[in-house]
Amino acid sequence: MPRFLTLALLLVASLRAADVVPLTILKVPDDLDVTRWAASPMLHNPTSIDTDKDGRIWVAEGVDYGAKHYQTQPGGDRIVVIEDTDGDGTADAVSTFVQDPALRAPLGIAVIDNQVVVSMAPNLIVYTDVNRDRKFDVEVDRREVLLTGFNGHNHDHGLHSLTVGPDGLWYWSMGNCGAVFTDKSGRTFRIGSPYDIRYGMTLDMDPRDFSGQRSDDGHVYLGGFAARMRPDGSRVQIIAHNFRNSYEHTVTSFGDVFQNDNDDPPACRTSYVMMHGNAGYASFDGKRTWQADRRPGQPVPVAEWRQDDPGTMPAGDVYGGGAPTGIAFYENGALGGKYEGLLLSCEAGRNEVFGYLPKPDGAGFKIERFDFLASNPDAALNSSDFGSKKEVRMEEKFLFRPSDVVVGADGAIYVSDWFDPVVGGGHKYLDETASGAIYRIAPKGFKPSVPKLDLDQAADQIAALRSPAIHVRAAGAARLRKTGGSVVQAVAELLNDKSDFIRARAVWLLAALGEAGRAQAVSLLADKNPQLRVTAFRALMQETGDALKLAQRLAGDASPAVRREVAISMRDVPIEKARDILVTLAQACDARDRTEIEAIGIGSTGKEAQVFDAIAAKMGNEDSLKWSPAFARLAWRLHPAKVAPAMKARVLADSLTMEDRRAALVALGYITADEAALATADLATQTAEPLKSEAVWWLLNRKDDQWKTAGLADRLKRDGIYDPAKVQIVAAAVPPAPPSKLPSIADILKLPGDAKRGLQTAAVCLMCHRIKDQGVDYGPDITAYARMQPAEVVLRALIDPSSDISHGFEGAEILTQDGKTIHGLLLSQSDPVIVRSQGGITQMVPASQIQSNKPLRRSLMLSAEQLGLGPQQIADVLAYLKSL
Repeated sequence: MPRFLTLALLLVASLRAADVVPLTILKVPDDLDVTRWAASPMLHNPTSIDTDKDGRIWVAEGVDYGAKHYQTQPGGDRIVVIEDTDGDGTADAVSTFVQDPALRAPLGIAVIDNQVVVSMAPNLIVYTDVNRDRKFDVEVDRREVLLTGFNGHNHDHGLHSLTVGPDGLWYWSMGNCGAVFTDKSGRTFRIGSPYDIRYGMTLDMDPRDFSGQRSDDGHVYLGGFAARMRPDGSRVQIIAHNFRNSYEHTVTSFGDVFQNDNDDPPACRTSYVMMHGNAGYASFDGKRTWQADRRPGQPVPVAEWRQDDPGTMPAGDVYGGGAPTGIAFYENGALGGKYEGLLLSCEAGRNEVFGYLPKPDGAGFKIERFDFLASNPDAALNSSDFGSKKEVRMEEKFLFRPSDVVVGADGAIYVSDWFDPVVGGGHKYLDETASGAIYRIAPKGFKPSVPKLDLDQAADQIAALRSPAIHVRAAGAARLRKTGGSVVQAVAELLNDKSDFIRARAVWLLAALGEAGRAQAVSLLADKNPQLRVTAFRALMQETGDALKLAQRLAGDASPAVRREVAISMRDVPIEKARDILVTLAQACDARDRTEIEAIGIGSTGKEAQVFDAIAAKMGNEDSLKWSPAFARLAWRLHPAKVAPAMKARVLADSLTMEDRRAALVALGYITADEAALATADLATQTAEPLKSEAVWWLLNRKDDQWKTAGLADRLKRDGIYDPAKVQIVAAAVPPAPPSKLPSIADILKLPGDAKRGLQTAAVCLMCHRIKDQGVDYGPDITAYARMQPAEVVLRALIDPSSDISHGFEGAEILTQDGKTIHGLLLSQSDPVIVRSQGGITQMVPASQIQSNKPLRRSLMLSAEQLGLGPQQIADVLAYLKSL
C-alpha cells in the first residue's frame, strides 16, 4: 500500500470486511433487518453471486483484477460455494468448486441445476457438475466454451453475467469493448463501437474496425448489448444494444427486462429495456461518441442517451454519477407482499442498493428510486463496534461496495460486498486483503427455510416454479418442458394462484407444452391484466413463430403495453403483411408516450418510408403545420427522405412551439438524403438564434459522413460557415506536473479544513470540472467523484491527477503542421477532428492540418499545486468537496 494512506486504508490492509464495516452502518427499511451472512476468508473480492436450489451461495471471485493484481494467483480466480449448514442464518462452510487459470476476474456466474455458467471474456464458459458433488473434476465433469469472441478480458466493459428468462432462454450482456462471435447456429454477430483501443487495458480487437458492420441476422448493432439464446448456444438474438456498460440485467416472470448502465459523467441509469431498443450511447453509424454529437445546451443525461433523437429508447431513471453493478427482481419470498415486484440495483459508487417498484405507465414503466440498502455514516458514529477508532468512522461508508444482489432460495435478499476504498474507472482495488462479504436482508426475526426439492420428481418441478430464486424456477421449468403435454394440467393449476407473477410463469410453460397447453395460453390473451396479455403474446409468439396472426388479434388492444409488443413484433415482417397492423397502432398511439412511438419505429425497421406513406394516408395533412401531435411525432421518428421539405417548413414556422421546431430540425439531421442537407444549409441562413446555430452544428457534424454526397464544402465556404483553410487553431497544451513540494497526503489530511474557505478556493477547479451546477463538462464531475470516494482518494486525485485517470477521460496529444500542440479529449476522429480542451474549449481541427495524433499518457487536469494551491488551501477544498 502507498505510504501516504491514512488509518482508514491501513485498517483495510489488515482487517476483513467483517471487522471494518459495522452492521450499524447499513440501513434498510424499518420492517427489515440486515445481517452479515458470510465474510472473508470464506470469499474474496466477489464480482457476482448466485444461489442454488438448496440455498447455497456461489461466488465468482475477482482477485486477479486490474493491471496491478493481474495474474497474481497462478491458479487463476475461483468459484466458491458457501452454505449455512445448521440453519442459524450465518454461513459456516465453504468449498472451492473450481479454480481455473482462465478465470481472471470473471464478471458473472449463473447456477442452473448442475450447470455453472461463468462469464470470462473472451469466453462464456459452462462447467457441468456431472456427479453433482460441487467440485469440478476434469476426469468426471465437463468444461465447455459455449461462445467466444468477446473483447476485453479482465476489463469492466467485457462479458457480463448470464440469467435465465421465463421462456427458458439464456440472457446475457456485454460492455462496449466490442464482440465478434458465432453462435451454434453458425450466425456471426459483429458488434463494434467508437471505443478507442489505445486506451483499453486488455482489448484484443479494435472495436472501431467492425463498428457499424451488419451482423448475419441482417441488422447493425453497436456498443454494449444484451442477448438471449437457447441453452445450447444456438439462435442468438440481440435484444437491445448501444449501451455503455450494462453490468447485468434481470428478466421478470412477465418477460420484462430491466438493466442498469454506468458512465463516468453524471448519467448512470436504471431502465426498462425495450426489445430491439437502441440506448443511444454511440452514434448510429458506430463512429462517434455521444460527446461528439452533444448539441449546444444539451444536458449530459439527455445528450449521452440521445433522448432528443429519434430511434432511442427512454433512458429511465438517470440519476447521475455512480457505478451500478448487480441487479435482481424480487417477485415472491420472505419479504412479504408489499415488496412483490421489487427491482434491486447495486450502486457500488454510491455505497447502496437502490430499490424500485416499477409500475406500468403507458407503453413503458414508471420507476421511482428509493434507498433499499444504504450505508449510513451517521449510524456508524454511534457504533460501539470500533471502540476508539473514531478517526475512521466517517470514511467507513466508502468501504461498502455492493457488487451483486440475488433473491435466495429461502426468499431473503443476498448482497455481495466487494469492500474497497475505491471504485470506478481506475480498474484496480486498494484492499490488499481482497476481502469481501455477503449480507442478508430479511424480515426481523427471520428463520431461514429452504424447501427440499428433488428435481427428478414432477411434483417438485412444479414446486420449483414457485421458488423466489430465478434459477431454481428455471431448473424446474426446463425439466417440465422436456416432459411435455402430460404436465399441462398440473402447470395450468398455477393459473389460479393469487400472484400474477406465478400465473405468468405458468403461461410460458403452457405455450411450450403442445396443443393443449397452447390453448390454455391463448385464453390469457383476453385476461383482464394487460401484463398477462403481454406475457401470453410473447410466449405464444416465441413458441409458434406466428407473429402476424397474434398481432392481428391484439393490434386494437386497449393497453399501450400490449400495442408496444405488437408493434415491435413487426420488425422483421415484410411491409405487405405489416402495413395494416402498423397503421392501426399508429392511429391509437399517444404522441406523449415515447415508448409507444419508439415501438412503432422499431416495428417499421427497414420499411420506414412505406410505413410513413400508409400512416400519412390515414393521419397526415399536406400542410405540415396542421399535422396532429401524434402524426408529427411519428414523422419525426420515421423521418423518410420525402418529409425533408415539410420539416424545413416546420422549422421556419413561428406559429409552432420552439420544441416542435427544434424536433423538426433534429429529424432533418437524421435524414441521410441530400435534400435534408441542403434544407439544413438553407436554415443556417434563414433562421434566427438559437435555431441558426443548431442548423450550423448539424451541417458541421454531418458533412463528412451521411451528407458527404451533398457537396456541402463549397456551400459552407460560400455562406461563411466553415472553410478549413481559414480555421485558426489555438494551442492548448497542459504542462506536466513538476515534482511535488507538498507534504505527504497523511499530513495534509491532518490539517483542519474549512469548507467555507474551500468553496471559494475551489473556483479554480471550475475551468475543467463541474461542482454541483457550476463549471464545465470537461473533466470528471467532482461532485459525484467526491461522494463516491473516501477523502484519501479524493485528495490524491487533487494532488496527483495522473495517478488514477477516470475511464473515459484519457487524453490525446495533437501536433499540428505549424507546430501547435493541443491536449484534450477526442470527441470525433473524422474530418475535422473534434477535440475539447481545458475550459471546455472545443476546436474542429481539419485533418489536413494535423501532423500527429496520439494518446497522452498523463492526465489532462492540472494538479492543485499547478493551480497555485498550498497545503491549507488543498485541505479547505477537500473539506468543501466532502461536504457536498
